[in-house]
Amino acid sequence: MADGVPPLLARLYAARGVAHAAQLRLGLEALAPPAHPQRGLRGLAQAAAILGEAVRTGRRILIVGDFDCDGATSTALCMDALRAMGAAEPCFIVPNRFEYGYGLTPEIVALARDYAPDVLMTVDNGISSISGVAAAKAAGMQVVVTDHHLPGAELPAADAIVNPNQPGCPFPWKNSAGVGVAFYVMTAVRAYLRERGHFGPARPEPKLTDLLDLLAVGTVADVVTLDDNNRILVAQGLRRMNAGQARPGLRALLEVAGRAPGSLNAADLGFAVGPRLNAAGRLADMSIGIRCLLSRDLEEARAMARQLDELNRERRAIEDVMRAEAQMALVKDEALAERWGVCLYDEQWHQGVIGILAGRLKDQLHRPVIAFARTGEDEVKGSARSIRGLHLRDALDAVASRHPGLLSKFGGHAMAAGLTLRLRDLPAFAEAFDAEVRRVLRPEDLQGVLETDGELAPAEISLETATLLAGAGPWGQGFPEPLFEGIFEVLDTKVLKEKHLKLWLRGPGPEPLEGIHFGGVPHLGVPRVSYVRLAYVPQINEYRGERRVQLRVSHWEAA
Repeated sequence: MADGVPPLLARLYAARGVAHAAQLRLGLEALAPPAHPQRGLRGLAQAAAILGEAVRTGRRILIVGDFDCDGATSTALCMDALRAMGAAEPCFIVPNRFEYGYGLTPEIVALARDYAPDVLMTVDNGISSISGVAAAKAAGMQVVVTDHHLPGAELPAADAIVNPNQPGCPFPWKNSAGVGVAFYVMTAVRAYLRERGHFGPARPEPKLTDLLDLLAVGTVADVVTLDDNNRILVAQGLRRMNAGQARPGLRALLEVAGRAPGSLNAADLGFAVGPRLNAAGRLADMSIGIRCLLSRDLEEARAMARQLDELNRERRAIEDVMRAEAQMALVKDEALAERWGVCLYDEQWHQGVIGILAGRLKDQLHRPVIAFARTGEDEVKGSARSIRGLHLRDALDAVASRHPGLLSKFGGHAMAAGLTLRLRDLPAFAEAFDAEVRRVLRPEDLQGVLETDGELAPAEISLETATLLAGAGPWGQGFPEPLFEGIFEVLDTKVLKEKHLKLWLRGPGPEPLEGIHFGGVPHLGVPRVSYVRLAYVPQINEYRGERRVQLRVSHWEAA
């Protein structure tokens, strides 16, 4: 561990796998070089040559994005970078999930032909688009696939594939988000053009650090593991945004979310910006989210951010109804609630919201959950979320292998996946999925466990500690924010906005403390006991110019 690291931080870092000082370096110079001859991204040189030559010769590049936040930031990043490098009118399309579904399909290729592209580039999708890539090639397009999802047994016959998870790729950082892969490709295109004298006084070489805000948002929102490399990207993006250098679209989204640059952290990107961008892809068309990110005019961006905020409010209302219906189904069907792998379906459910529903139920039930929505006369789409110990894509692959023809298509990650099957096959799939989960997991895996960093000494429950923790991130998936536990006396409580719990507490120190449990009332209620055990993190509470420590509570139980 580095000299000068406070003991508390040293303990926290060690618990998160930090073994040496180099892992704490968050400058861009510490990034893994994507073009390294032995440990670089496979296919990067080919992709850079194809895209670089298209830029040099004025050939048209079309970007095919995805309808989530990672896909939106990836698309905006490549549009900005290609324009800055002198590409001739690059353009983009995003599949509407309700008409075309996910990825580069033959139907999307047919739509793409209207743009007359010479080169088609996918971002955050394409690794499983066998027929889509074939259709694009048949139409005379060169195809560059950039993705980060796990590939199937067959790879598409693209002209270049850049994906750290493709077979034979030595790049060590397999947790890169789609936007991270897109960024690496753009740096390689710039290097290709630089070597050929493309830049000069009339066309200065662009600074790709201008894209770091997009990198941070997409990486956090896609909930990829914040390994050493991803932490650098997120830290640098946050540093840029907190310095007032966020692009107008992100500034506008932060405004409608009530977040102010200067003290932004990774959670602000994940819980404020990400959901508002995702709402466009869930309920409408992600194009508005991408246009918001690409806008150079703050007032124009604000108008689009307000639309995105309204879509997010609508999404929340739909989610509330769906959660209530799911809870009713679990109450009515005790056998359903006892499954190890839970599959839920309602013909009225919104396919754009089933992923959020599956995540909420997974957290509640402590077991893998798949929520399904109807997408056709005899077709349903499922969105799956998993718990530690079950790799979802491997589980779906096992089901598909044991029951040929049961799944129409599937793909995803360890913790999240999507799938499509016939409605009439849903009961058989639910049985097969439950059997596979039971084969892999143990009963103790289904027990909800809240891991903490132990107790703080009385003197450590302080504004100084809160300030230290706020500056020690970025925290996130795989590098969790510190969480402490302790017993406190409850002096008083108050319910705010019918869902937040305000607490006045006395801890091990002499001074009384305040705590807040956001959204905790509907789940845990209000303490009716004198002493509680809390899971919490000290945070800075600023009110009327005064800064003091406040405990942000994530769980309480009677002590």
